[in-house]
Amino acid sequence: MREFIVEADGGSRGNPGPAGYGAVVTDAATGETLAETSEYLGIATNNVAEYRGLLAGLRAAHALDPAATVHVRMDSKLVVEQMSGRWKIKHPAMKPLAAQAAAVFGAGQVTYEWIPRELNRRADRLANEAMDTGGSASSLRRGVAEGPGGAEGLGGGAAKADADVRAARNVATPSVGWGGADLGAPATFVLLRHGETLLTPQKRFSGRGGTDPSLSDVGREQAERVAAALARRGTIETVLASPLARTRETAGIVAARLGLDVTIEDGLIETDFGAWEGLTFAEVQERYPDDLNAWLASPDAEPTGGGESFVATATRIAATRDKLVAAYTGHTVLLVTHVTPIKTLVRLALGAPPESLFRMELSAASLSAVAYYADGNASVRLLNDTSHLR
Repeated sequence: MREFIVEADGGSRGNPGPAGYGAVVTDAATGETLAETSEYLGIATNNVAEYRGLLAGLRAAHALDPAATVHVRMDSKLVVEQMSGRWKIKHPAMKPLAAQAAAVFGAGQVTYEWIPRELNRRADRLANEAMDTGGSASSLRRGVAEGPGGAEGLGGGAAKADADVRAARNVATPSVGWGGADLGAPATFVLLRHGETLLTPQKRFSGRGGTDPSLSDVGREQAERVAAALARRGTIETVLASPLARTRETAGIVAARLGLDVTIEDGLIETDFGAWEGLTFAEVQERYPDDLNAWLASPDAEPTGGGESFVATATRIAATRDKLVAAYTGHTVLLVTHVTPIKTLVRLALGAPPESLFRMELSAASLSAVAYYADGNASVRLLNDTSHLR
């Protein structure tokens, strides 16, 4: 019986933040490297990245020989102890990842060992290389090694391993195609942008640091229309809202129609546009041309006066998303929020680059929807629906 050693690692620059994993499969008898795999995950937590690395390594080993025994070596004490059964898995988001890892090989085929980071340098290097690439496709590199079917280790076995690695992707970079397993009911977020304020038709920057305007008469009418449409559908179970006045007012109108209460979720708040609050694009271009150009060119750039960059927004939204997905699996939740949080949720679900934020239209009182599944993938089901306003 063959024995493999899997060394895996994952990391997140921000936790959550830009994340990636790396894994190496070696022959325990010869020390020969049989496979290496790495992938950039988009915005994810450190624990998710660690589990993704484990999954990729186990699946690559399984593709080489499903009958082999495997010894996993990782510097994540959490993953090693949880997979060894010595620590309970308390976080709901970690349970499906651990279940997937446990299902790759049969009972008793896999053992786990914690090692210090300096002994996990190859997997750590691959994970960091993946994060450095910032979104290139996953890779699987193999040595000249034969699987149980001889040359299949370089032919059909390689194709299967590639498919196995692709199946281990994060929400931010969903796998191509459809999975075969029944993943159960997803957490479905219906994303409602608030109704118009007096600033909306003037196309002024309106974030969390401005005057916190309420809905206009038009905005309240829009909220009534969307409330009627959602009542007809009858699928919303919970209403969450950003703490700003325009979202709380929109959510209140909708929730009253649905017979539900509104829960405030601070993580859904709009981006802070700093000194640009209340200004039009043309006014910002005239007063702060260099800052505006930098902001348009880089997601790391902040609006003038210490506003929030798109990278910082994405980190905050990803953390909020993960928390809500864990809390509302199998449920349909209305999130009443703003332009940037909604576009960011859609962007992360699609694995799209930050510049895609400038390529989405999102009208006042529009509806979008994203479903999140147990394997970490997401499906964008609706974007900028305004049919209820016509």
